Amino acid sequence: MNTPDALFESSVPGLELLGRGKVRDIYAVDDEHLLIVTSDRLSAYDVVLPNPIPGKGRVLTQISLFWFDKMADLVPNQLTGLSVDDIIDDPAIAAPLRDRALVVKRLKPLPIEAVVRGYLIGSGWRDYLDTGATSGIDLPPGLEQAARLPETMFTPAHKAEAGEHDENISFDDVVGMIGEDLAARVRDLSIAIYERAAEYALARGIIIADTKFEFGLDDDGALYLIDEVITPDSSRFWPVDGYETGISPPSFDKQFVRDYLDTLDWDKTAPGPGLPADVLEQTSAKYQEAYDRLTR
Repeated sequence: MNTPDALFESSVPGLELLGRGKVRDIYAVDDEHLLIVTSDRLSAYDVVLPNPIPGKGRVLTQISLFWFDKMADLVPNQLTGLSVDDIIDDPAIAAPLRDRALVVKRLKPLPIEAVVRGYLIGSGWRDYLDTGATSGIDLPPGLEQAARLPETMFTPAHKAEAGEHDENISFDDVVGMIGEDLAARVRDLSIAIYERAAEYALARGIIIADTKFEFGLDDDGALYLIDEVITPDSSRFWPVDGYETGISPPSFDKQFVRDYLDTLDWDKTAPGPGLPADVLEQTSAKYQEAYDRLTR
C-alpha cells in the first residue's frame, strides 16, 4: 500500500509496535519514550480508507510542531528534543520518517477528548437540534448551523474503544472521571489554547470552528499537551471567504472526502471504498493549503 509519495503503514524493525490507530503508529523506544509515526492514512465515519493521502502525515506533524511551539508558554508538551535519527541507526529506515515522526515522552493519557467549540457544527449542532443544549450547556434558541457561539465552549467527550464513536459528556462527568482540580485545569487550558489559535488563524483567512486536544500525566502528576494539536484532522478549518451560516461551510479537512463518500452507495462500515486519483490529489492540496496559510 505504501508508495514513493505516501505512507499507509510504517515499519520500524527493532522497536516494539504498541498499536496502530486510525492515523498514527506507536512504537516503544524505552521506558520513557515513544516513537509516534503519523501515516498518510485517512479515516472517515470511523473507517480507515484503503488509499493514503500523499503528504498528509507530514503536514499534520509539521502543523502540530508549529502549534506546540506557539503554546509552550501555556502548557508543557510531549516533545523531547530527540529526533528520529537519535533512535534509528539505519538511514534508509529513518529517511521516510523524519518529517512525520516524533520522539515523545511516555505519558499516561487522560480518558477524555478535550473538545472546544467556537461555532455550532458537527455533533454539537446535532445535540442542539435534539435538546437545545450541547454537552449539557443550554444555548439560545434559534441558532443556525455553523453559527458563532455566544462564547467559547468546552464540550468534552469520552474516548471510545476502537471502531466506536466518542460520546459527548458534561463537565460534571469529567470531574467524576479525573477530579475537580484537573478537570478545571484541562478546561481552562483547552479554551486558552483554542482562543489563541483561533485569533492567529483568523488573521490568515482560516476560521477554526472547533478542535479537540489530548492531555497526559507524567509519574509526578504533571499535565502535558500530547497527540496532535489543531490540525485539519483534529479540527474544522473553514476559509473565511467561504463561511456562512445555515450550511456546513467548505473546509480544509477531510470533509472533502466525506462529501465524496456521501455520493456513494456505501453503508459507512468497513471496508471503506477506494478513492479516485482526483479526490486524493485535491484532499492532499487542502491539507497543504492549511499548512501554508498558517505558517506563512
